[in-house]
This record gives sequence, C-alpha cells and structure tokens, in this order.
Amino acid sequence: MLYTRRNCVTEWAYTSGRTYADPFNDVELDVIVTDPDGGSVTVPAFWAGDQTWRVRFAPRQIGQYTFRTVCSDAGNADLHGQTGALLAAAYEGDNPLLRRGFLRVAADRRHLEHADGTPFFWLADTWWMGFTKRLSWPADFQQLTADRVAKGFTAVQIVAGLYPDMDWYDERGMNEAGFPWTKDFSRINPAYFDMADLRIAHLVRAGIVPCIVGEWGYFMDFAGPEVLKKHWRYIVARYSAYPVTWCTAGEAMMNYYLLKDPQRNTDEWKLGRRKQWADLVRHIRALDPNKHPITIHPTQFGREQVDDPAVLDFEMLQTGHSGFNSLANTLNALEKSLAAAPTLPVLIGEVNYEGIMESSREEIQRFIFWTAMLTGAMGHTYGANGIWQVNGREQPYGASPHGSSWGNRPWDQAAALPGSGQLGIAKRLLERYPWAQFETHHEWVEPHQTTEKRMLPYAAGIPGQVRVIYIPAEASWVAWRGAMLVKELEAGATYRAFYFDPTNGAEHDLGTVSGGADYVVPKPPVFQDWVLVLERT
Repeated sequence: MLYTRRNCVTEWAYTSGRTYADPFNDVELDVIVTDPDGGSVTVPAFWAGDQTWRVRFAPRQIGQYTFRTVCSDAGNADLHGQTGALLAAAYEGDNPLLRRGFLRVAADRRHLEHADGTPFFWLADTWWMGFTKRLSWPADFQQLTADRVAKGFTAVQIVAGLYPDMDWYDERGMNEAGFPWTKDFSRINPAYFDMADLRIAHLVRAGIVPCIVGEWGYFMDFAGPEVLKKHWRYIVARYSAYPVTWCTAGEAMMNYYLLKDPQRNTDEWKLGRRKQWADLVRHIRALDPNKHPITIHPTQFGREQVDDPAVLDFEMLQTGHSGFNSLANTLNALEKSLAAAPTLPVLIGEVNYEGIMESSREEIQRFIFWTAMLTGAMGHTYGANGIWQVNGREQPYGASPHGSSWGNRPWDQAAALPGSGQLGIAKRLLERYPWAQFETHHEWVEPHQTTEKRMLPYAAGIPGQVRVIYIPAEASWVAWRGAMLVKELEAGATYRAFYFDPTNGAEHDLGTVSGGADYVVPKPPVFQDWVLVLERT
C-alpha cells in the first residue's frame, strides 16, 4: 500500500528482469488507476534509464485507489499485470496549488481557476532556457524563484529542452546532464530530465505553476511529428502529476532562422503545418490523465497556429518587441482575440521584454499590464531580456542564428529591472477586489481609449462596486486641466476615491465621491501614469 496526500505527487518504479537493447523505443508502459468512486484514468509511465520505468500520480480525491500495469510487451511479468493500492489523505499544508487543486478553464471562459473554483491570477515570467546549466541548480534557479515569488509571480514559462534561438545540439542547450535527446532523435536522455525534475518540483513547492513548452516550432522539421509525440508522452509522464499547464510549442508556425523556402509561404503548407500542431494538441490531451489546460505560443495569434482553435483551452498572443511602437498592435490583437469564436481566455504571452534593444522600460511594462487587464485579458506574461536566454556575467548567451545578439545583460541584473516589481504591485491591487468578475467599461471615463487613440484612459470593474481606471502618462495632462470625467456613477452610491501610484504602490487619498453626477478627476500628483480607483463604501 502506498500513502500520499490529495494533489501531491507520489512515485513508484518497475524494473524489468528482461533486458531490452533499446528500452525507450521497445517498451511502452501505462498504469490504469481506479479512484474511490470507480472511475479510472490511464497514467503513462516514463523510462528512467537502464531497465526501469517510473510512474507519477497525484490523487484528486481522498480515499483508496487501486492500479494495474499494462505493458506493450505483455509477456514481461515484471512490467505487465502488476497491481497495487494507494491511500490518499487530505492535504494539510499551505501551498495554494495543492490546497486549491489543479487549474482548469472557468465557466465564463475568460480566466483560469483552481479545482475548488478559486480564480487563478496568471502573472508569469519567461525563462525559456531555464533548464540549461547557465541557470545553475540549485543556487541560481532558487535565487530567481525566490525573487519572483516575493514579487507575486504565479507562473513561469519554460521550454523542455528543445530551445529557441539556437541550432539543435548547440552546447548552450545543455544542462548538467547533457542534451534531452540523442543528436539523431533516436532516444531520450533521462538524466537531462532528472535535472529538470529538480527545477519543476522547486517551482511547485514555491507556489509557481510551470507552463511547460514542449519545443520551439521548427522542431517539427528538425525532429518530425512522431518524435514530438514521443517527446510529449515523456513530458506528460514526468510532469502531469504536478500542477502545470502545457504549451504545445513556441512560435509554432515559425521557420528556422534565415531559412528561405518559398513553399512555406503557400496556403497548402500552412494548412498542413497547422493540422500537425492541432494533432499534437489532441495527442497531449489524450495522454494527460489530469487534463491540464493546453495552449500554444504563436508568432502572433495562438488560434492561428492550429487548424481548429477549439482544441486549445486558452490563447496566447505575441505582439512585438518595439517598445511604444508595439502598444497599439498589442491592444488590437487582444481585442480581436477576445471577440473571436470560440471564446477562449486570452493571454499576452510575449511582448516587449524589459530592456530588449535597450528599450521597453518599466513604463512600457506598466502600460501593457494595465491596459490588457482592464480590456479583459486573463492575466499577463512578463519577460526580461537577459533572463529568457539566461545570460551569465562571465559568459553572455551570445549570437542568435542570424548573427546578432539580443543583449548581454546578466540574468540576475535583468531580474532586478523595476518592471517586474511594478507588475507585482499592480497584481496586489487587483487582488484586493474580485478581479475575475471585472467587466471592461472604457466608457466610464471620458476621454477614453479608442482604436485610433490608445494612449487615453482604460476602465474596468464591477458596476456598483468598484471602478479601476488606468491613466497613461500622456493622458495625465487631461486630468491636470480638469477635463477628465468619471461618468455614470450610480445615483445614491458613495465611493472612496484614491490615486494608486503604479511605480511603488503608494496611495493618494481623494476623499469620497457621491453618485448621480460626473466626477471631475483631480490633478495627479506627478506627471506620469496613474491608476484611479473608486471603491464603494
């Protein structure tokens, strides 16, 4: 009898007395687990090296489970037909990921929530190459994790070994145990994933959801769809028992850097590639016993990376790295996606890494976060140039395949850029209210943003309860002139008003506001961006 806690990972192993020359490819092992109510799921096992396979399972209920193995080599009694039982007790710790349960799409299809119905505020950081040895284990990885936890981040986007921005088998893609696969993709390297295990488990212990990206898009060419299916079976077997989300690929429709092939610009090629990605999404969903939310990281729209957007649980956007020049495109893409069918929670998954091309400073980070959240995004993903590629102090990442470098700022200096802390401050303000119930009401403030004028105010909240208005720096002059109004305040309602400084979280009390008339927004204390909050007393 095995013993564990609800939502906690338990692990056990099976070792074959029969020797296989190529165990990874010769044997496939599953475990059928039956829950206390009689329902069952199939949990894939993973090859752990030599002649050993391991199983990871996290019970979703309290009570006794039974299990039995099913092996592709049914004549191997060490692997096939093995049975056992597991007893799950209540989880008594304080980790919110384990106490509240795994993530799912909420009924409104606008955000994610835990299994107990608690909304999940997605504030993610981008550590694409965080499994490499440049972000050393344990010192560097734990240092960066602690910094992000302290700032309020709840998720990390990280690639499972098949990386962007380098050729396959570039030494920069190694971790302490080498590469994730042999060079010809004939066999996986379990030791690579043993080191990744340490990092994934640490993120979860810290209360951070790993968003595991299987591979960058051009690995559909480098490795091919059948290898990627094996890759994903291995990822699901290793990590489905953790509270994770899946990202099928990064920049799924992107060709390898500098690849010139006119055939890839044809509609026929694009349709075929989108079908391949949709098929892989379905493959992941069929493998995963816990049905974690699945997305795909795009070149612009996630739904355009697959031939059927209904296969996705939530949508990621990528909208540029050109600072102010990317702002309008970001809002245009967000509004387009929110209005598209089928309805999906929408997330800006990559935009304006802080410090990239020596731009996109903290004021850009604040603008993107506040405008996206008040327009209906399910959360926000931040990134810092220097972290995503893990620049070392002594050894920067170096040149991309196109021959130039994105910058040499070391990862620990990038972690200290002010934008990351200011987004954590913003999240804490929104969490004071039922943020998942917010509705977008830009008409609550006049003037307000339009498609043609994105630098004017944005507004959202809950009618009759709270209004949150973001005033970009360029619009603070309008308030200074006494020409900015909060409209349609409910008659008979009384609100407490305050300016919230998005740079440091300081509040500037503005007294009470009575409904039934327009409210003239007071002069801001400083010419910068501000958040105006009206909360019902």
